[in-house]
Amino acid sequence: MDLNIGLVFLSELVGTAMLLLLGCGVVANAVLAGTKGFGGGFLMINFGWGLAVFAGVVVSIYSGAHINPAVTLGLMARDLSTGVEYNWALLPVYLIAQLLGAFLGAVLCWLAYKQHFDAEEDPGAKLGTFSTGPGIRSTGWNLTTEIIGTFVLVFVVIAFGAQGADDTLGVPAGLASLGALPVALLVVGIGASLGGPTGYAINPARDLGPRIAHAVLPIRGKGSSDWSYSWIPVVGPIIGGVLAGLTAPLLVAVTVAA
Repeated sequence: MDLNIGLVFLSELVGTAMLLLLGCGVVANAVLAGTKGFGGGFLMINFGWGLAVFAGVVVSIYSGAHINPAVTLGLMARDLSTGVEYNWALLPVYLIAQLLGAFLGAVLCWLAYKQHFDAEEDPGAKLGTFSTGPGIRSTGWNLTTEIIGTFVLVFVVIAFGAQGADDTLGVPAGLASLGALPVALLVVGIGASLGGPTGYAINPARDLGPRIAHAVLPIRGKGSSDWSYSWIPVVGPIIGGVLAGLTAPLLVAVTVAA
């Protein structure tokens, strides 16, 4: 099948929008005033994000289901480090589609919970629905947490089976290589184990797109978008993803040789 760049873009756009609609949605359900799921807690949020990833992967199989710039950049690093020719034309297609999809998903979440956003008096709860924030604010340690969490995500995905380009479409196989259910459980596990310090963005688009939406949407009493922190859930996952892309092939090579 010939690669269709437009369909790759649409696949990543829809997949990332689905991820953020359901992911931000479970946070809104747990923290906004008057919702049926109010007070559901962090474990409910973890499972909700895992199922959001499941849905995002299912609807973005055509593009390999990256739905995360850290995955895209990790796969790029893997290809470059192993001598595989990388299709540079795909890189901006993935990154732009992911950011736009994340923004769109957050806007749809706001529409679904509009009355509850209006009723909620705490600006922090409103921002927390859109983007992540640290439990204890410490630049170096918050960055370290995001690097480690994203490293686990991308390392496991690559080690499991993202060994090269998709034979059918010629796109780098991302989360789709692991399968929708396993990657959903992986995300739940990362959240339960490593999500406490920062809320585990592990995805630059997941945090930046909704944060932009929070900044531009007419949300009553929304307060600050906390731009001073915003670079950490972008830079940390990029570093973690690239490190995983560089190191995972070494483990795969050793395992195959053994």
